[in-house]
Amino acid sequence: MRVRDLPLSSTVVDHFAERGVRELYPPQRAAVEAGVCEGANVVAAVPTASGKTFVAQLALLTADGPGLYVCPLRALAREKYETFAALPGVDVGISTGDFDATGEELAGNDVVVATSEKVDSAIRNGASWVDDLACVVVDEVHLLGAKRRGPTLEVTLATLRRRNPDLQTVALSATVDNPDAIADWLDAALVESDWRPVELRTGVAVGGDVAFDDGTSLSVDVASPNETDPDGDAYAGDETDAEDESDPDADDDDEPDPTEVTAALVADAVADGGQCLAFVRSRREAVDLAERLADEGLAERLGIEDAATVAAEEATDVDGTLTGRQLAACLRAGVAFHHAGLRSGHRSVVESAFRDRDVACICATPTLAAGVNVPARRVVVRDQRRYGEGGMEWIPTLEVHQMCGRAGRPGLDPHGEAVLVADADTREEVHERYVEGEPEAVESQLADPGALRTHVLAAIATGFAGTETEILDVFEGTFYARETGAGGLADAVAVAVDDLVAAGMVVRETGGVEDYCLVATAVGETTSKQYVRPETGERIVAGLRAAADLADTTTLTAFEVICDTPDMQDTYLGNAERADVYRFARRNAAHLTTDMTEPDDFEGWLESVKTARILDEWIGGATVEDLVERYRIGPGDLDSRVERAEWLLSAAEALGETIGVRVPAVSRARSRL
Repeated sequence: MRVRDLPLSSTVVDHFAERGVRELYPPQRAAVEAGVCEGANVVAAVPTASGKTFVAQLALLTADGPGLYVCPLRALAREKYETFAALPGVDVGISTGDFDATGEELAGNDVVVATSEKVDSAIRNGASWVDDLACVVVDEVHLLGAKRRGPTLEVTLATLRRRNPDLQTVALSATVDNPDAIADWLDAALVESDWRPVELRTGVAVGGDVAFDDGTSLSVDVASPNETDPDGDAYAGDETDAEDESDPDADDDDEPDPTEVTAALVADAVADGGQCLAFVRSRREAVDLAERLADEGLAERLGIEDAATVAAEEATDVDGTLTGRQLAACLRAGVAFHHAGLRSGHRSVVESAFRDRDVACICATPTLAAGVNVPARRVVVRDQRRYGEGGMEWIPTLEVHQMCGRAGRPGLDPHGEAVLVADADTREEVHERYVEGEPEAVESQLADPGALRTHVLAAIATGFAGTETEILDVFEGTFYARETGAGGLADAVAVAVDDLVAAGMVVRETGGVEDYCLVATAVGETTSKQYVRPETGERIVAGLRAAADLADTTTLTAFEVICDTPDMQDTYLGNAERADVYRFARRNAAHLTTDMTEPDDFEGWLESVKTARILDEWIGGATVEDLVERYRIGPGDLDSRVERAEWLLSAAEALGETIGVRVPAVSRARSRL
C-alpha cells in the first residue's frame, strides 16, 4: 500500500515522499485496513520504530474536525509538536504547563499536542475546546499501568469519550500482554504486530561472549577492571543513587566486571561504524560509564571529532555546573550521559547530537527509553535490577523491552542488537525474563487511594457528579471499571468521599432518601482548579493558617509550606547532610509552620526543609553552580523544583484568598522566584 493511495492531500503526500515515506509498513497498512482513516477506533500495539507516529498522523489528518495528541512527557510533546507542525497546511498548538488555565487559546488549531495532565486540568477549569474534538490519539497508552501518570491518563480519556461519544480514539502502545483488553475498553480494532523495519536480535553477555536468540554469537575482548573512585559523589532524584555505595550486585573478583563488559560491547559496535545506547540503573553510574568510555577514543573511530567538539561547546553554553562540565568533557570524546538530573538544554544537546551521529554512545538511565526518539545500532542493558521499596528488584520486562527496542536505525543499520549483561549465575534468569519472557499486562492504578481522592474531587468540583452513584457513573468508562466492573469501585469511592469530607474539601447535603448530595467546598473547588492533590490543598491551608499565627514569616516559611506536600518532588537527603539540615531547622524553627516534634514522617519533613532551604537560597542570589555543588542535586533537579514551587505558590495564593488568610511571604516568594 502506497501513501499516495491514502485519502491525503497531494501536498501532504509530497511532504511524506520528501522524507522517504512512500510505502506503508505492515502495521501501518493494518491500521488503515482497520479504518484509522475512516474514523474508526484503533489500538496499535507494535514495537518501537514500527511506524506508530505515521498512524497517528493518518488519524489526525483524516479526522472530521480538530484532533488532540496526548503524550506522557513534555520533551516528547515538543518533539511531536515539531513533527506535526511540519505538515503542510496544518495548524498545531502545544500545551504542557499552567495547570490553572483552560487553554482556550488552543481552540482553532487543527491539532493540539498536550500531556494528559494538561488536558485533565483544562477540563477541570472549564475548557470548551475539548468538546469540539473529532479525534484523540494517545501515545504510550500502556502507561495506564504507571502509578503516578496512569490514573490521570485513564480518567482523562474516559472523560473525553463520555463528553463526546462520537470521538475517534486511536491508542498507540508498546507490545504488552493484554492489548486486547485495552482495545475492548476503547471499543477499538486491535492492530497487533511484532514486525520491525530493522531486524532485532537479543542476547545475553557473560564476560565477552554473547549468545543471541537467533543462534548467532559474538565475542569481544574485555579489559581488566579499572580502579574506581570509592568516594565518587552521587546526584539523587528520579533515579536515586542513595544505595550506589553498597551494591549487592557487585561481582566477585573472579567475575568479569560488568562495566568493562559494557565498554567492550560499545567499543566493538562503534568500531563497526555503529552507535550505542548503554543503560545503567542510576545517574552516577551513567556519568561513571560515560567517563570510562571517554578513554576509548570513540570520536576518532567514528571520525566525528569536530562535530563532537561543537556539541561540547553547546553543552558548555547551557551552564557552568560540575554536571555541565562533565558532560562537555565526555562529549568532546564522542560520548554522553543522559538522566533526569540534567537540565533540559543539556538533554536537548545530547539527543540532537546523537540523532545527527555526532555522538557515538549515550550512557543513560531508563528514563531515556520512555522518552524521545534516539535509535542506535546496539543497545547494552548493563543493569536489570535496581533499588525499589523492598531492596533490589528486577526491572519490569516491558521496560527492558522498551530499552532493547531502541536498537536498529531504519536506513542505517542492517540489524539492531540488544545485549543484556549478566554473569554465570544470572544468565538463565536474565534470558528467561527478558529474551524469552513476555511483557507484563497493563493494570489500572485508579484504585490507588490518593489517585482516587484526586479524581473524585475533580468529578464533584466540576459538577460532573453530585452523588456517589453519579461518581460511579463518571468512572464507568474507565479501564478499571471495564476490568473489575463498576461495583469494584463502590467501596473505594465511598472511602474517598469520607476522606474528602474529613479534609474539608467536600460536604454532604441531604438530597434524597438513599443518597446524599455531594458539594465541593470553596477550598475543594480551588484545590481542584489549581490542579493540586487534595492532600496538598489540605496541607497548604493548614500551613497558611499556621503561618498567619507566626510572629515573623519569611520566604522560607512559604517554601516550607509548599515543599511539605506530595506535589513537591522529594530531594534526596544524604547521611552526611542530615545533621546539618536538622540544625538548620532548629535555628529557623520560629519561621517554620511545623513543630519539629510533630511530623509522623520526620525524614520526609527534613527533606522538605532541605528543598525549602535550596529555594530560599536560590531567590537570595545563590547560583545554580553553588546550589548543585552544595546540596548534591542535579541542575535539572533545581529547575524542576523551581518550576513546581512557582505552581504551588500560585496555588497557595489562590487557597489563601479562598480562606481569607493572607500571608505576604507567599507572594514575595513567588515574585522573587
